[in-house]
Amino acid sequence: MKSKTLLSLTLLTFFVFGCSKNIEYSEQFKKDTAGNYLYNPDDIIEIYYKNDKLQMNWRGGEFQPVALSENEFFVADMYSKFRFVQHPETKKRYLSTIPENNEDSITYDYVKVSKGYKTPSKHLEEGNYQKALAGFLEIKKEDSTSVFIEERDFNRIGYKHLRNNEIEKAIGVFNLNAELHPKSSNAYDSLAEAYLLNNDSLQAYNNYKKALSLNTHNERARNFLNNFKDQ
Repeated sequence: MKSKTLLSLTLLTFFVFGCSKNIEYSEQFKKDTAGNYLYNPDDIIEIYYKNDKLQMNWRGGEFQPVALSENEFFVADMYSKFRFVQHPETKKRYLSTIPENNEDSITYDYVKVSKGYKTPSKHLEEGNYQKALAGFLEIKKEDSTSVFIEERDFNRIGYKHLRNNEIEKAIGVFNLNAELHPKSSNAYDSLAEAYLLNNDSLQAYNNYKKALSLNTHNERARNFLNNFKDQ
């Protein structure tokens, strides 16, 4: 079955490449369609034109899709055909996936976002913690179990900063994690540890206290609080 699927993909790819056309895109069309499209709440597809050829940047990879017509193209790496569409009511532009079994279907899959739009992860990477938090909270509002807001992922990023002695960055990430996961003892415990490494014993105390209130078995938090009171 696996070999059959691979063969089908290979044949389709050769077929599509064989049908590739030399499209002359108008300047207006390029202006309307170039830009960033939201693939998911924290991931972007970038469409642009180079030497009058359609180009795509997605997840760090640059592709030259196969042009089928001015408005349609195939991306072998995604095993999908797309078309550019505009919603008749909102006038927003989208990338629409073309289903294999119903190519006349019009869907509004990936909305084109404004110039300069940044995903929450991009804000986080650049140290814009409040903007990152606002974005992740919007994701949480839509789906509280989203894979884009998992506590362990932010914890991992925070500890990577600690290992690199980037304590202020670690505090920013751990603060964001605690805001996103206010019932997590571990989130406050990590934040307290970062504050302690930053020689801010009062904030360490406050966050260890919160961590212990959420998990009475947190011995590290208990020991710190007891030692703090004895000072």
